[in-house]
Amino acid sequence: MDWSIQEVAKLAGTTSRTLRHYGSIGLLEPSRVGHNGYRYYDEESLVRLQRILLLRELGLGLPAVAEVLENQTDQSAALRTHLAWLRQEQDRLARQARAVESTIQQLEEGGQLMAQDMFDGFDHTRYKDEVEARWGAKAYADGDSWWRGLGAEGQKEWKGRISRLIDDWRAAASSGASPESDTAQTLAARHVEWLGSIPGTPGYPEGPAKAYVLGLADMYVSDERFAANYGGAEGATFVRDALRVYAEREL
Repeated sequence: MDWSIQEVAKLAGTTSRTLRHYGSIGLLEPSRVGHNGYRYYDEESLVRLQRILLLRELGLGLPAVAEVLENQTDQSAALRTHLAWLRQEQDRLARQARAVESTIQQLEEGGQLMAQDMFDGFDHTRYKDEVEARWGAKAYADGDSWWRGLGAEGQKEWKGRISRLIDDWRAAASSGASPESDTAQTLAARHVEWLGSIPGTPGYPEGPAKAYVLGLADMYVSDERFAANYGGAEGATFVRDALRVYAEREL
């Protein structure tokens, strides 16, 4: 059994144009092409598309998605990892919602707020599952060990470095500089140098892998949490485009 490109696009909530693009870059080729030129996709293709969409929702760019699919060939095992992460995220959000509902109720009824209950589901260790789903358990373990080893003073200095970099990105975007400009490319070089200094980064210690940089660049736009750092979608798009130019030239 197979499905036409229009049927798959409708089922997956995407577009025929997107599916054709996936095919043109070798990410998702149709299982057959009819005599009329129409593309058709079988069950194996749908499973691959499901994985692609899950990885895209994690914020990975297409080069990074292709790399993950190439390295993780066991479809069931990969999907089990995604399912576990989704269920953990579902549970975390449910706990968060209950905590907020309880706070609202206590505020409106004049009850006593219970501090130990207010932050259920707000644990930052949730990023462990997200990082491991994207880049593997070793990447998280190496990064976490390095971060803890910095100590309070080192962490403060590191955060200051990030803050200055973000401020400079925002200023460059607001100035109307182009992604290809010397200003933007100098910032891109600083950004890539910063990424490359973090243990667990793909390519460390030689330097971040091109696919990793491109994937992050896309994620800065697609993930609202990251886009907010750069002043929203417009600023994040400027950062993404500058990093793309740098990656193509230098990595």
